[in-house]
Amino acid sequence: MIRPGSILKLATLTLVFFLAVFLAFQLLEINMDFILGNASSKFKRMNEDSAKSDGYKCGLSKECPPEHFAFKIASGAATVVGPRICLEDQVLMSGVKNNVGRGINIALVNGKTGAVINTASFDMWGGEVAPFLKFLKEIEDGTIVMMASFDDAATKMNDETRKLIGELGSTSVGNLGFRDNWVFVGGKGIKTKSPFEQLIKNSADTNKFEGWPEVLEMEGCIPQRKD
Repeated sequence: MIRPGSILKLATLTLVFFLAVFLAFQLLEINMDFILGNASSKFKRMNEDSAKSDGYKCGLSKECPPEHFAFKIASGAATVVGPRICLEDQVLMSGVKNNVGRGINIALVNGKTGAVINTASFDMWGGEVAPFLKFLKEIEDGTIVMMASFDDAATKMNDETRKLIGELGSTSVGNLGFRDNWVFVGGKGIKTKSPFEQLIKNSADTNKFEGWPEVLEMEGCIPQRKD
């Protein structure tokens, strides 16, 4: 004969079991929602090439005037994160696009239409300077030239390379050294020096990363070429 106390004890244990199962499923559902939410957010951040940035083009802090191209450019971070070049809300080069590399990263843009002409990267540590020189010499007048460093952009540079970049409007390329961070926007046939250039030296006293300076980020509005 089953005692009333035994029945009560069995009922209590059964209730506790189902309650534990219910709570486990609730926790699992919350955890899955959290994981899926994180994955979705990560995917949205990574999908930079197709998604429009909030606010102004390329995420600029202000709107560009008419007949100007909005741009934002960032150097690489040590050897970990590649540079990023954006023009008119279109990412031209980035790690996500898998078209950046160690050394100099360069995008050529039509100065009248804003259309992309070419993108390339040149290894200035383990590569040769000749392909980069050839590339620079073939740039046509009226072309907007956008450059960003990644890791080391200077070791294989020679005087001729620096002279050609200087003719594009750079004032800092002559001082570009080992593992310096550098971003630059100029143009072929420019009559003056470009206002769009930043350089930060590799210095053990000021480096943000061990062996590398902090990331450089620059934004602005490039006047559209008329003639």
